[in-house]
Amino acid sequence: MQDNADRKLFLGARLKRLRRDLGLTQTAMAEDLSVSPSYLNHIERNQRPVSAQLLLKLAETYDVDLRTLNRAGEIDEARLGEILADPVFKGVSAPRHELMQVIEEAPAVADALLRLYQAFDDQRARARAAAEHGEGLDDAAPADWVREFVQSRGNHFPDLDQMGEALAHTLAREQPPHAEGFEAAARQRLAVAHGLTVRTVPSEVMVEWTRRFDLHRRRLLLSESLGPSSRAFAVAYQLALSEHGGDLNAMADAARAPDPATRSLLKVAMTNTLAAAILMPYTAFHRAAEETRYDLDRLAARFGVSYEQVAHRLTTLSRPTARGVPFFLMRVDQAGNISKRYATGAFPFSRFGGACPRWRLHSAFRTPGRIITQIIETPEQDGKPGGRWFTFARTVERQGRDGFGEAQDLAIGMGCELQHAHRLIYAQGLDLQNPEVTPIGPACRLCHRHPCAERAAAPIDRPLAVDDWAKSLSPYPFAAG
Repeated sequence: MQDNADRKLFLGARLKRLRRDLGLTQTAMAEDLSVSPSYLNHIERNQRPVSAQLLLKLAETYDVDLRTLNRAGEIDEARLGEILADPVFKGVSAPRHELMQVIEEAPAVADALLRLYQAFDDQRARARAAAEHGEGLDDAAPADWVREFVQSRGNHFPDLDQMGEALAHTLAREQPPHAEGFEAAARQRLAVAHGLTVRTVPSEVMVEWTRRFDLHRRRLLLSESLGPSSRAFAVAYQLALSEHGGDLNAMADAARAPDPATRSLLKVAMTNTLAAAILMPYTAFHRAAEETRYDLDRLAARFGVSYEQVAHRLTTLSRPTARGVPFFLMRVDQAGNISKRYATGAFPFSRFGGACPRWRLHSAFRTPGRIITQIIETPEQDGKPGGRWFTFARTVERQGRDGFGEAQDLAIGMGCELQHAHRLIYAQGLDLQNPEVTPIGPACRLCHRHPCAERAAAPIDRPLAVDDWAKSLSPYPFAAG
């Protein structure tokens, strides 16, 4: 058997995808890497392996996580398989080697298929919801495109982190006398540098808005319904726009969103990221996270932010010289609707379905404000072994409640690979060497775990096995593959 040290790496399609994402020609990338264009061309066509020296040069030049590059195709393979399990493709069989051939030899076609299915699935869901309410169907929402764009970059934007850190240092120097906290310094910066004032306004005046900028009077209006952390974030958001509006516009334009609405939503997401980087500067926040063993409540108190803001920030700690625990995050409401889904690591989210009911994320609603921990195991998929993950979940209040919601009406679920759990305060006292593990799966229509009392649908690629003489634990028993 060939030793791992001697194994040749053929990463042509992945290198080509990286070059395309960076907007570079072969000639430009070859110049950056100090190789000839013909040599780079041979590598992209898998006619030459990638050397260790070239991998190191890639990491140094483009700030690439080599582990991510080495497994770049894995997520796409799983997602393509998930797509083809949809009932719309019933009767179509694509073996693993064909999926890999598409990914390796025609990555643009794989991307096109993913985007097309994403649009189709969103349109189908919206059509179903509109029909249930007797309404017409409007244009597809751009949220999924933005989510995929952010996730394709590992939810990490180094330029925004650097801008946020620099601005946080400026605010610390300009701290008003006898004033404490971020908000006072940020308000002064807005007033002195940009001629803007900040006012808190009654909810009945703001009506549906929690934050609104009055351009003509140069005022930022904030609803009184916002708590201290949400108010501070709103001020940070305005400061991010005022200080780096041009940079944010340039980054949004460079992403080449498919339409103006998607581009606007992407800019909002990037501005939110910059606001978080101002409130929680990378170096200080990463150091505090390590010192507190990722205690989210202590981090929230130290930086004057909310539990949810800390949770989101923890999914962005991917700086090569100061990496945090590679977390994933999912936010759901009591009806199971997923409104946030981010990952620094490689958690196998079901892209086109919900969360497994065996994961205790939804159980958080039964114990508002308390942390619930669980170790879960994802199944083997396409010959790849499953993984074990340490997870924790708790409820948070929704910002700007309208008077009809309950006190805790959203749940935040977070987790990381089990190998990182010893770094977390929430795993203290657990036997991580011989843990109690709960097997979970992807969306029910893709899951082959049996029996399962929580199953909501049979797998799409397995026939039902209903027996008149016996009743299964599962409401949808199915034949083995």
